[in-house]
Formats: sequence, structure tokens, C-alpha cells
Amino acid sequence: MAQRFVGAAVFDGTRLIPDAVLRVDHGRVTDPGPGHEIRLAGGILAPGLIDLQVNGGAGWQVDGTATAGKLAAVCDCHARLGATGILPTLITDTPEATERVLQAGFDAARNQVPGFLGLHLEGPHLDHRRKGAHHPGLIRPMTEGDLGRLVQAAAQLPSLMVTLAPEATDPEQIARLAAAGVIVSLGHSDCTHAEAEAAVKAGARAVTHLFNAMSPLGARAPGLVGAALTLPVHAGLIADGLHVAPETIRVAMAACPDRLFLVSDAMASAGSDLSGFTLNGRQILRRDGALRLEDGTLAGADLTLPQAIAVMRGLGTPVAVALAMATSRPAACLGRGEGLGHLRPGDPADMVHLDAMGQLAAVWRAGERVL
Repeated sequence: MAQRFVGAAVFDGTRLIPDAVLRVDHGRVTDPGPGHEIRLAGGILAPGLIDLQVNGGAGWQVDGTATAGKLAAVCDCHARLGATGILPTLITDTPEATERVLQAGFDAARNQVPGFLGLHLEGPHLDHRRKGAHHPGLIRPMTEGDLGRLVQAAAQLPSLMVTLAPEATDPEQIARLAAAGVIVSLGHSDCTHAEAEAAVKAGARAVTHLFNAMSPLGARAPGLVGAALTLPVHAGLIADGLHVAPETIRVAMAACPDRLFLVSDAMASAGSDLSGFTLNGRQILRRDGALRLEDGTLAGADLTLPQAIAVMRGLGTPVAVALAMATSRPAACLGRGEGLGHLRPGDPADMVHLDAMGQLAAVWRAGERVL
């Protein structure tokens, strides 16, 4: 039976429509018409949120124990947290662990796991100088064999994002990855602006967690931050109030207001009451809204996308912009702006209801309520 959602403003991916009516039939948004009325108590009905950097959830980290079932569990966990589409993310690990995650991703794609948009491999082709929480012993340059495997993997996944440092690859390798459909994102890098620009000209189209684990903006050395703010690339942002200072976020929003998108950088603790977990044999502590290694290094974030949207709104970001940063913008980064991150006739009815306080009140996937 068709459903008519009333009582809330509707954000369609680009604009906020007050007092709108959204009709859903057979799991998709449809043109106006009759249907069973579902009345919402104000707030905003928006597309299901999209998270391109999810390291784990429900107590499980994306790692060498991966299976399609575990990836499905992480997708289900994050759907209940508001992200109906995610890229499960493997941070720097062994070649064997990477292969296991790829195989699990291929199985998840074949099984059409709900919410599975593909994979994000964050490393291992990074710069030791900007390792962050990545294990330094596992970081290494990209080989011809690595490149060939990524090209093969891209053909078997809905989307494949790879975070790499220009100094661990070269423009020719980046061009070959981009030509194969890999979404190349620059990160964990101490590169110069010129090196970043060469990577972008070769086909890189994103930057991973802007400001974190990268060469900073200097007066005469713009670095990767300067490249992200001035070159035509998308850039992920961890808006948890810890990874990036509010004033710095405002600077980025002023410099490139249309290219930033939100990521959770969530870890195994997401959607669980875990107080800690292990990452590549190292203990991660969950305290005071943060995840840290024992030496204090931030290791992912204890964050959901609705919380990140609330942080952005608290900084004065217009509501439609904050919502786009978690819906249509990450969809555009994937090159999947048609049918993802919007609520238009024909689009899947993946939706979230944020109440008048911005809190997550309900979630639907393909028209079926999951929260």
C-alpha cells in the first residue's frame, strides 16, 4: 500500500520544502497521490544519510575476519544510527586482511546487502609521517600487483574508494586507478600542494578527513589542506568537535562551501556500549566522547552523522547545507547522484526523520521502517 508522509518539512537532497507531502509506493518515492497517511510530529524528513568512512560498528571492526554477514551487520547497525548507505572501511592492514575484506565485499555486492555501497580502503599506501592511528609497520608504497588488484576489485564492487598518499604512489598509477572507476582520495600525506595538484590532475577526486593526518596550510607551503580548499575535489570532514576546531571548520566552509561532506569515521564501538577494543593489536579506549590509542592519538571517532549534522548546525550552517553534507554531497563524491542521496520520484525510499531538535527519530530503508 502506498504511504503519504505528512507533518514534517521535506529535504529532497538540495532544498528544504516546508509542509510537504512525500508519497512512497513499493519502496520508492512516487508522484503525489492517495495512500495511507503517516503523520510526523514536525522536524525534517530527509534522504537516508550516506557515510563514506565507516570502520566498524555493533562491536565489530572491518578487518581480516570480514565476511559478507559481518558487513551486513555493520550496515544494519549504521542504518539504525541514520546512515542507510555506507562504505565499510578497512584501515591499513596486511595484504591477506585486505584480500579477505575484498572477498567479503564481492559477496555483499552479489547478495545485494541493504545499505552496502561498496568498500573504502584507507591505506596501506600512505606516508609514515602522517600515519595517525594506522600501524606504521603495515604502511608501504603501491606496487604493480597492488594496482592490478584494485583495478580488478573496482569492477566487482558498486563503488571502491581508496585513500592514498601521493608520495606512496605516482600520477600514472592514480590515472590508471581513476580510469578503472576507483574513487581516489588523498590522505595521510605530507605532500606539497604541487604533488596534490598533480594527483588531482591524474584523477584523484577527494580528500580524506580534511585537516587530519595531512600537511597543514602554511604561509608559503599550502600543503594538502591548501590543495583541498582550492582544487576541484570533494573533502570529507569529521565534525565531532574534537578532530577539527569549530573555527577551522568555518574557514573550510568559507573556502569551499559546496565540496565538503560529513563522515563519521566510526569504529567497532558504534551502536554498542563497548568501552574499548583492539585495532591491529593495539588497545583503543573509548572515553569522554572520543576514541584514542593509549598514547592519546585519536583513533577514529565516537560519532554518528545526525550528531555531525547537529554540530554543523550549531556552527551556523544553514540546515539545507548541513543535510546535503550527509546526503547528496557524498553521493556526488561517489558519482552516484542519480538515485542516491535524494528524495525524488523514482528514488529509493531510504529516509530519516530528524525531530525539531535535530535528533534521529525514525529511519526507513526502501520504505520499511528500521528504527
